[in-house]
Amino acid sequence: MKIALMDSGNGLLAAAAAVHRLRPDADLVLSSDPGSMPWGPRTPQDVTERALGCARAAAALRPDALIIACNTASVHALEAVRDELEPGLPVIGTVPAIKPAAAGGGPFAIWATPATTGSPYQRGLIRDFAAGVEVTEVACPGLADAIQWADDAAIDAAIASAAARTPRDVRAVVLGCTHYELVAERIRAAVQRPAGPPLVLHGSAGAVAAQALRRIGADPAPDAEPAGRLTVLLGGREGALDAASLSYPEARSLTTVGAGRS
Repeated sequence: MKIALMDSGNGLLAAAAAVHRLRPDADLVLSSDPGSMPWGPRTPQDVTERALGCARAAAALRPDALIIACNTASVHALEAVRDELEPGLPVIGTVPAIKPAAAGGGPFAIWATPATTGSPYQRGLIRDFAAGVEVTEVACPGLADAIQWADDAAIDAAIASAAARTPRDVRAVVLGCTHYELVAERIRAAVQRPAGPPLVLHGSAGAVAAQALRRIGADPAPDAEPAGRLTVLLGGREGALDAASLSYPEARSLTTVGAGRS
């Protein structure tokens, strides 16, 4: 079994780690283009072209499924990628976890990139799944870039800015960018109120990993032998996880398995 994931950069690591937890025997292909980051300020057409490039590079390795582990790419390019690759290759998009957050009641906040915040796409999800619930959209400029390069000072500054614009009474935060899941506990620490109930964070990694297995008719097998191989594509060329990515445990979990990995 081979599962491919694509993103602008290392935002795919959380979903890749989730796939690996469910199926440690699966081969993984990580296709990104960090040299073109950030994608958020780019036009929808530009995002679509870059997402298609990453998707085509991954598809050339003949995976069983492709996860678009990027909210921005899912907003702008999911339909184009599916039109080109399906039905031969199942394509799974990433949707902010607004529905489960709303099911838990409000108020809650959605942290996302400036391009996604306030977009018709996100507003549609709020309308469809969180009608009647108090929701605050919080743009997080610079946070994804800071996470990409593991710039701790910039991460802390971006989180502090977003936390200051998050209502004090929120019960949950939706992590509306896949990069944010890599610093989830830092976000929790910044938003959690000392006297308040435990803050709930809603990410998408586990859901998209499970959906990818369902789409190919595979069951979770977390106890399987960790014999899968790891292939990293950077701008379509085979490479390796960089030091910034390896500063996150999600990346390290992908490289400390069997000798069969590369």
